[in-house]
Amino acid sequence: MTGSSPRPGDNDKTPTESSANVALEQPRSDATAAAPATGLRVNTGAGATSDDETEQSSDGEGEEVEDEEEGSEDEDEDEEPKLKYARLTQHLGPLYRNGDATSTFLVAGDKQIIGTHNGNIHVIQLPVFQPLRVYHAHSASVTAVSISPFPPPLTVVKPDAAPKAAPTSPRRPASSIGEGHVSPAPPTRRATQLQNTVPNTPSNNIYVATSSMDGNVCVQSLVDVKDVSLRNFARPVQAVALSPDYKHDRTYLSGGLSGQLVHTVGAPLGRSTATTTGAAAQAAGWLGGMVGASTGKDTVLHSGEGTINTIKWSLSGKYVVWLNEHGIKIMRTKLHLESADAEDAWKRIGHIDRPQTAEWETMASVWKGRAEWIDEQAVEQDEPQEALLSPAAEKLKQQQVKHGKTIERLLVGWGGTIWIIHVHPGGLGAGKHAGEKSAGRAEIVKLLRMDCIISGISLYTQNLILVLAYCLPDNDEGEDDGGNARGHKHTLSTGSEPSGGIRRKQNNQPPELRLIDLTSQAEVDKDGLTLSRFERLSSNDYHLGVLPAQTVAAAASSRGALETLAGLGTDMLNAALNPISLFSSGASIRSKDSNETASPVKLAAASALLRSNRGSVHPNLTKPGVKIFIHSPYDCILATRRDFGDHLSWLLERQQHQQAWELVNEHPEIMSTAADASPLSPDHTQTTDDFYDEAASLAEGMQSMYSAAEKEKRRIGELWLQELVEAGDWVRAGQTCGKVLGTPDRWEKWVWTFAGAKKFDEIVNYIPTERTRPPLPGTIYEVVLGHYLESSKPQFRELLERWSPDLFEITTITTALENQLKYREVREDSVEDGETGRDWRIVVESLAKLHEANGRTRESLRCYIKLHDANNAMRLIKDGHLADAVADDIPSFISLRVPPDEAKKMSNEELEQATEEAITLLVDEAQHGLVKPDVVVEQLQEKKLDLYTFFYLRGLWRGQGIHEHSGESRARLVTDSQSLVDNFADLAVHLFAKYDQSLLMHFLKTSTAYAFEEAVKECDRYDYIPELVYLYSKTGQMKRALTLIIERLGDVSRAIAFAKEQDDPDLWEDLLEYSMDKPRFIRGLLEEVGTAINPITLVRRIPEGLEIDGLREGLKHIMKEHDIQHSISSGVAKVLRSEVAAAQNLLRSGQRKGVKFDVVVKRGDHVDVSAKDVSTVVGTEKPEVRHDDGDDEVPKPPGKKWAPGHCAECCEPFTEWEMETLVGFACGHVYHASHLLQKLSPGERVDQSLVTGVGENVSHRIGAKVTHAMLLREKIAAGCPVCKETEET
Repeated sequence: MTGSSPRPGDNDKTPTESSANVALEQPRSDATAAAPATGLRVNTGAGATSDDETEQSSDGEGEEVEDEEEGSEDEDEDEEPKLKYARLTQHLGPLYRNGDATSTFLVAGDKQIIGTHNGNIHVIQLPVFQPLRVYHAHSASVTAVSISPFPPPLTVVKPDAAPKAAPTSPRRPASSIGEGHVSPAPPTRRATQLQNTVPNTPSNNIYVATSSMDGNVCVQSLVDVKDVSLRNFARPVQAVALSPDYKHDRTYLSGGLSGQLVHTVGAPLGRSTATTTGAAAQAAGWLGGMVGASTGKDTVLHSGEGTINTIKWSLSGKYVVWLNEHGIKIMRTKLHLESADAEDAWKRIGHIDRPQTAEWETMASVWKGRAEWIDEQAVEQDEPQEALLSPAAEKLKQQQVKHGKTIERLLVGWGGTIWIIHVHPGGLGAGKHAGEKSAGRAEIVKLLRMDCIISGISLYTQNLILVLAYCLPDNDEGEDDGGNARGHKHTLSTGSEPSGGIRRKQNNQPPELRLIDLTSQAEVDKDGLTLSRFERLSSNDYHLGVLPAQTVAAAASSRGALETLAGLGTDMLNAALNPISLFSSGASIRSKDSNETASPVKLAAASALLRSNRGSVHPNLTKPGVKIFIHSPYDCILATRRDFGDHLSWLLERQQHQQAWELVNEHPEIMSTAADASPLSPDHTQTTDDFYDEAASLAEGMQSMYSAAEKEKRRIGELWLQELVEAGDWVRAGQTCGKVLGTPDRWEKWVWTFAGAKKFDEIVNYIPTERTRPPLPGTIYEVVLGHYLESSKPQFRELLERWSPDLFEITTITTALENQLKYREVREDSVEDGETGRDWRIVVESLAKLHEANGRTRESLRCYIKLHDANNAMRLIKDGHLADAVADDIPSFISLRVPPDEAKKMSNEELEQATEEAITLLVDEAQHGLVKPDVVVEQLQEKKLDLYTFFYLRGLWRGQGIHEHSGESRARLVTDSQSLVDNFADLAVHLFAKYDQSLLMHFLKTSTAYAFEEAVKECDRYDYIPELVYLYSKTGQMKRALTLIIERLGDVSRAIAFAKEQDDPDLWEDLLEYSMDKPRFIRGLLEEVGTAINPITLVRRIPEGLEIDGLREGLKHIMKEHDIQHSISSGVAKVLRSEVAAAQNLLRSGQRKGVKFDVVVKRGDHVDVSAKDVSTVVGTEKPEVRHDDGDDEVPKPPGKKWAPGHCAECCEPFTEWEMETLVGFACGHVYHASHLLQKLSPGERVDQSLVTGVGENVSHRIGAKVTHAMLLREKIAAGCPVCKETEET
């Protein structure tokens, strides 16, 4: 079958037909329908085939859909469905009263609008299923519903802003038709008006248009009951579509059996005060007879192609699509047109022919087409991530997205065919249409054929199509679907009465909800829906509606939704919840047009309304994701995407416990959905206290969520373990225990289970290795350890290394180990797996570790010594200072790391390395006084272990083990340690001489405790000349020492150094005398003696005629050294002279420097300055010194007489009222400033400012004083004139 071609003049493209995997052939009238697929059956309370049944009973809200096996055995029954289902019929009880049934419906925003076969319109608020308005609009079946704007906006209520209510009253919960509620007393007119009003919120401010088989189109404002328009077209109307801007342009399109697409503009509005709920009555109240009396304008846009069954206005309002018997038509509307493009208004831009088959010729007027304009923002993305694209592909994709913003997509399902159409905006053409202006064009991008009749279609995700499929019955009844003859197609295609009223064989199949992958064109999921009386329903009786993901969930989670329902602000809602606050607050809550008597009515109605709505929110509506509504005349089904909770239930039903446990482990929030989904009881009224309690317990809620998740994990884990154990898979069961068990009682149960089955190996690696809270019983660990102690000692050792000793009773295990040794169940010479003494070592080693963990370190040390485990033995001794525990056998302790059989084969270096740690430990303990050196040396000498004794004494001498100390503390400790060797000085000399000559010299020079004769004897035995020289020089035998150097060593350099060190002239004489006949010694003396002796004496002692190699160089060297010495001495002398001269000059200048001071008289006979008595007249007599006591008198000179405390010039005494500045010198002479200046500068005028000083008024100014002192210092820089004259004479 080929795709339809566009008619001439249309801007359509001929599509390339694509074969869908979901549809093998286009169904024919003589074809046999496929068998129904395995699906999901909705559980109904009563039988589904009773003719008298009009309502379905239910035990609880939203009965979930259960799996039913109806397919063949080769079908994959383990594949999880994509969707879950819940029956909403019980929430729509008033809809099905009086034998009424659903004929059409529409869901958008937060509302569901349902038309019935009796002509009633039910506007229901979601998600609480609260009837906002129920009115009787038609006298026959409602065929179509349209709203404007579509989709309606959701109300976002701000906390500080109350929604504006309608002028009359907040809202009307339900009409008498919908509720059938009888009040105990007739309500007042004000209360009735309150109940009949819908709050004027953005989501409620919509218009509802309905068409009917009675030929009428009714347009009703949801908020204002007076704003209603009723128009009769004299023929059954099958479809109606309101303009997206109907509120302003009052425009809608309609069509039906007349085959005309009618454009209606400006229908008159009704204004009435009637209280009836019927829309026809509303219009009749102000218009009377409306049929034929309307002043609105009708324009036929298209006609002549048979019945029009579907009309849809695009979301942007630019395009409209309608379906008639010939195919699909798309037209450009007048909305959003530029003035230059006004002629494009209501111009058809595309036509797509229906398939040209015999079946389509018969059924085109019967099958109802389903069309949906795709809302790109509301469609969810596909779950799998897209594969990485190449740069070119990514660029192409971006271009498609850019151009796609101006393209509107249309999805059409009609009969068994699906079209995906792209509608492009108008503009200048290209190619052969270059230069031509187009209003737009339609392009078929994909064509799919199904093996069913499409009863509903929608785009589920960007790559999945949702199809409500009506499967043909088993026998050939395709023609009976709509009627028996073509001439009655208008009657049979309307569905004006339920299919149950048609007399025919009741063998129709239940509908199926399918998900089709657009890429692979394969069925992703298919669920069969068993609805009430499906055997008597046709494809036109089923309807599909989809809400985007964010619509209902947002409305359900918002507190403002309930405020909107009540038509109240935030303050009024609080007043309704807590009426006491109305009277306790200072503000009055009153509307502008209300009186005081009406307020209690509002509060009571609002409070009762909120209480009644508490338990009516279906849990599936509050969850995120797309909401799918499926309506039949007698049922309403909600389909939603399965969440983690549903997946968990599905896994548990199939006993896939591992996957279920992993799911809860990765998503613990699953367990919170159960608490969130459970509604409040209807009789519970939430107060403001409840609100604050919920906020305060947020943290507790999070904790309980994870606690619930942990409990669920433990429950599933138990089932998982039981499944594995029953299957005999103990290995996986042990692995699973490590994952799922979290409490001590569960661990105890399952460990005993494994132990009873002798499956220790399968569980032992997963038992907790750390202490739990509460702790596991230690018996568990003891039993497991006891098992492996008997069966596998290597495994026993591994468990002891892995498990902390805190997990079990240590004494129980140590007793078992000691019994193994006691009863010789293990022996040192036993062979296990080719290894001698393996089990014995394991037992002793384990015993040592447990003793140490239990605080019995001495027993542990004995075990380690048995094992020759030097590392652990040393560690215990160091940490616990347990060296005294091995003091009875020091040699064995030192040789702990020395293999007994290889001790004689090892070198001294290897033995030193093997015993280093033990020696260091003993030295450290000797310093602490725990193990005395006497004990160590005595035991070593008894066994003639001289080498070990040497190691020990050397360690004491060097201070091993005290490197952690520093500074003076360490030096002191080393000295203390060396003093311990003095008790064994002769033994130390012997051992040092035997094993370490360098250490011997250090010991001889440092210690004084050894015997000289023994030391000389040891040094002479080993021919240690340097040590002998030191010993002889220490006892004053210098010549003997020098003789040893000269005769035994023949080292002239050492002999010269020895002579220099002793600085003995006799020793130099002996050296010169011995060297005069040895040229080598003479040359050495010339080169190295330096200035120690007179070189002339050395040169003169050289025998004449003696041939000496290098004599010239030696003489040059000695002369050079003397020159250098003379030069250095001369330089030092010059430096000293210059420094002395500088110091003398400094002294003189200081003595000559004048000192300014003030006279302070302390007592009559006190003198502050004692100085020499110098005559003021230059003479030849020497001055005498005057003392402070005044006993000696100064000889009176021929002129004036000076005395201390007097001016050296005028010889006048100083008083405490001196007006002049006094100047004194270090020599003791003091002058009046005027007299001193006259003396130093005779004949010059004295500056009085220097004489009188700075005065009292500026005494506090430091700058003036400094300036005065500086000027005065310049004048008296020559010094004391009296002393100067004395020096000159």
